[in-house]
Amino acid sequence: MFGSNEITIKKAIEQLLKAYRLDDKMNEVRLINSWEKVVGKLISKHTTNLYIKKKKLFVRLDSAALKTELSYSKEKIIEMLNNEVDHKTINDIIFT
Repeated sequence: MFGSNEITIKKAIEQLLKAYRLDDKMNEVRLINSWEKVVGKLISKHTTNLYIKKKKLFVRLDSAALKTELSYSKEKIIEMLNNEVDHKTINDIIFT
């Protein structure tokens, strides 16, 4: 009835992303999109720019005090963001 080469759509998309080496980029996009969920609306409102380069998340903030405060929680934020996307996407956060 069913052929042995049939796979789910989810598996097919995962294989396609992996074949074209887009899976890491997708995880980066998902991680950046989850920033507000992880840190909250207040911190997100003071975030002006987010991008990932070489497994480092660069976060531009408009408040020096907030930058200092977040640097104390850097390891916890990294862990929470990576857990949100179920993949070790970043190793470090640079607050600028």
